[in-house]
Amino acid sequence: MNIRTAAAALLFAALCWTSLPAATTRMPVDQVQPGMVGIGRTVFQGTELQEFKAHILGVLRNIQGPRRNLILARLEGGPLADTGVAAGMSGSPVYIDGRLIGAVSYSIGSFSKEAIAGITPIEEMMDATGLRRAPSQQGRINLPITREGLAAALSASYARIAPFAARPSDVQAIGLSAASAGQLGAMLRPISTPLVLSGFEPQTADLVSGAFRDAGFTPMVGGGGAGGAQAPDELRKMTGALREGDAIGVSLVGGDLEMGATGTITHIDGDRIYAFGHPFFNLGPSEFPMTRAYVYAILPSLASSFKITAMGEVIGTMQQDRATAIAGTLGKGPAQIPMTVSLKSTRDGGAAATRTFTYTIANDQALTPLLTYLTIANTIAAYERQFGAATFSIKSRARIKGHGDLTLEDVFTGDNATTGASTAIAGPLTMLLANDLEPITIAGLDIAIESSETPRLVTIERVWLDEVRPRAGRTVPLKVLTRSYRGEEKISTVPIEIPANVSGPLTLLVTDGRQLNAIEQRDLRRSVQPQSVAQMIRVLNQTRRGNRIYIRLMTGTPGAMVNGEALTALPPSVLAVLEADSSGGSYTPIRSAPVGEWELPMDSAVTGSKLLAIEVEARSGGAR
Repeated sequence: MNIRTAAAALLFAALCWTSLPAATTRMPVDQVQPGMVGIGRTVFQGTELQEFKAHILGVLRNIQGPRRNLILARLEGGPLADTGVAAGMSGSPVYIDGRLIGAVSYSIGSFSKEAIAGITPIEEMMDATGLRRAPSQQGRINLPITREGLAAALSASYARIAPFAARPSDVQAIGLSAASAGQLGAMLRPISTPLVLSGFEPQTADLVSGAFRDAGFTPMVGGGGAGGAQAPDELRKMTGALREGDAIGVSLVGGDLEMGATGTITHIDGDRIYAFGHPFFNLGPSEFPMTRAYVYAILPSLASSFKITAMGEVIGTMQQDRATAIAGTLGKGPAQIPMTVSLKSTRDGGAAATRTFTYTIANDQALTPLLTYLTIANTIAAYERQFGAATFSIKSRARIKGHGDLTLEDVFTGDNATTGASTAIAGPLTMLLANDLEPITIAGLDIAIESSETPRLVTIERVWLDEVRPRAGRTVPLKVLTRSYRGEEKISTVPIEIPANVSGPLTLLVTDGRQLNAIEQRDLRRSVQPQSVAQMIRVLNQTRRGNRIYIRLMTGTPGAMVNGEALTALPPSVLAVLEADSSGGSYTPIRSAPVGEWELPMDSAVTGSKLLAIEVEARSGGAR
């Protein structure tokens, strides 16, 4: 074979591998009339496309807002007589005379005796997802995660779609009476989206399932994998060009844990894909991996039928999430956040066992902290005790592109140790990603967890100085007595260097990190916002930890917060200048100024707080 023949063969093979279906002609909604019969395509099992009929009943106008329409149709064929409109059918294309009219996307609640569906016009799908708006600030999901809080946040996000007319009288119809159109407009809802959960332990799965179900998803817990070596044979064998009507997935978490949603491809235009016919979360511009999906079966249910699906390999990037569709581009998937979790478990009387897990997390301002929280909590819950006291020692590092690392080292103990550990890692990510200073890219997350079934907690019982009247400029030992949960006492010594320029009454505050954080939030940072991302990272890294004893020597000398930085024990002349130039809003006075700070690392969580009043003698003779 000569070189030219070989090159031609390679080119032909490449074209076959990347071939896409020819462009589909489209029918405008204005040409759709009652009585027409369309042909729909979807996958009810495996990867085989099956057809069903769509009898056009009419067109509901202004149903999703001004100039937003739905084509109303009665579906028949395949298993639809038993299942009705099933979750996972969202996006199933419907054609009339070979021309695409839109995607099956809405249904009439539960217990419907007929498969009545709303079809989103294809032109509205393409028009909405063709907008290239800049990413905007998204809603924040509060931590720690509770089922109620998560459900409220997801429902609020989903409710922003506003897909229905405000009043039934606003709905105009072709082929239906005004009364029928208004009634149907009030009953139609986006078809529930299957949410695939693989690798979730029951407690976390219940938390996720309950909250996402309230937001319009149908959670399904099961096996599967994203095309890796352990994936079912059905997923590994999925090859060839995509087709309109094929199942498609949107991945949120991959690796040793899988979480994502599945639906159906409506239209393929070159390398551009349109699907669902309704939003995923209505996030607008976004970047989530699009994957192949496999349909094991469709489960009939009077309440809500759904496709049992699994997600396959990544085939592209979802770039738009709008009220009428999701859309993306075929090819390499988007950059995701690699996450490694090392879990070292220590059992009483047994050897320590270490397990390492690898995950990929979708990069999204609102969802990344939530997915991080769920992944950590699920990893701990799957291998550690779920009831009773436990202790987790955490070391984590978030690599921030273009900035320093966001780090954490802490200990969490008690009945809610899992929640505390997960929140401590995900909480700072929430603050960082929600900042309005600059976009943040997380290059990776590395987390090491050491667990113990013994509660490690010490209480600060007493503090004292051996010297009754210490002298300024000298170093004196501070004694701190702590008591463990079992009653064991320990005395620790911290050398306290008293500044040479102070005298008179001072106060030593000896406290845990939680109470010192509260004091600082109240006295120092209540009205001050970081001026840069670098400053924000530094503040987060300096957040007081739960496994340390903090000592602060304080005087009544005032100070100030200037541009996010604490300046303590300032001379009156400097304070006067700052007060005179406080119109810029970067100046906040500090009532009590610390003149020295120390911390004592502990191998346990710490609780308690003590105040020690001391009288400092003025320095004499200039000697220590």
